[in-house]
Amino acid sequence: MEQWLKEDERLDYLLAEDLRIIQSPSVFSFSLDAVLLAKFVNVPRQKGKLVDLCAGNGAIPLFLSARTKGHITGVELQERLVDMAQRSVRYNELEEQIHITQGDVKTIASILGVEKYDVVTCNPPYFPAHEASDKNLKEHVAIARHEIYLTLDQMIFSASKLLKQGGKAAFVHRPGRLLDIVTAMRENRIEPKRIRFVYPKAGKEANTLLIEGIKDGKPDLKILPPLYVYGEDGEYTAEVREMLYGKEQ
Repeated sequence: MEQWLKEDERLDYLLAEDLRIIQSPSVFSFSLDAVLLAKFVNVPRQKGKLVDLCAGNGAIPLFLSARTKGHITGVELQERLVDMAQRSVRYNELEEQIHITQGDVKTIASILGVEKYDVVTCNPPYFPAHEASDKNLKEHVAIARHEIYLTLDQMIFSASKLLKQGGKAAFVHRPGRLLDIVTAMRENRIEPKRIRFVYPKAGKEANTLLIEGIKDGKPDLKILPPLYVYGEDGEYTAEVREMLYGKEQ
């Protein structure tokens, strides 16, 4: 077991998918946002080419591998996170389906190929770069969470370049950036088709946004039912519980 792990890393379960993932409290651990995006996006079941941008430690590619037999490429800038993701892929014996590559999202289309992909997902940095001045933030975390190396517009531009006509792009972000996201999507030929707002619990403001668009799609936006993470009892709602742990027997 130990040869899979370095320093303070641990091997966590992805229970619903029956997979394991390498995580680190000091370097990177995926959040619920990755789970939500991986369950939200429409993917081809039997074949296809998928790309996950800002892949971190590979959580979304691993989640998607349980939903599609298509080939999944994860793109991550940070070498340490690439290494963690690659070891997780090997641990789960998914090398033939998932490929993790180190690269800059801004230029990755020139390497992976333009208009070759059926699906692009991204859980991007949410916060403006100037907010990353907090000296308590570790570098890996700061880069993952703040627009230090990648802005929202740059991310959506790259997603569009990767996508085939009719391909789908899905993003998770903060509701406050909704108009910026929609504007950037339309400027880059991705027509928003589905939006779902995620709420901590009933009666609270939405704190997460899920959005999917189709490249060169026709205008027709659906607002899906709200998703509540916690019930009144403080426990996960049935929908979120199923996402995390799978269907109850």
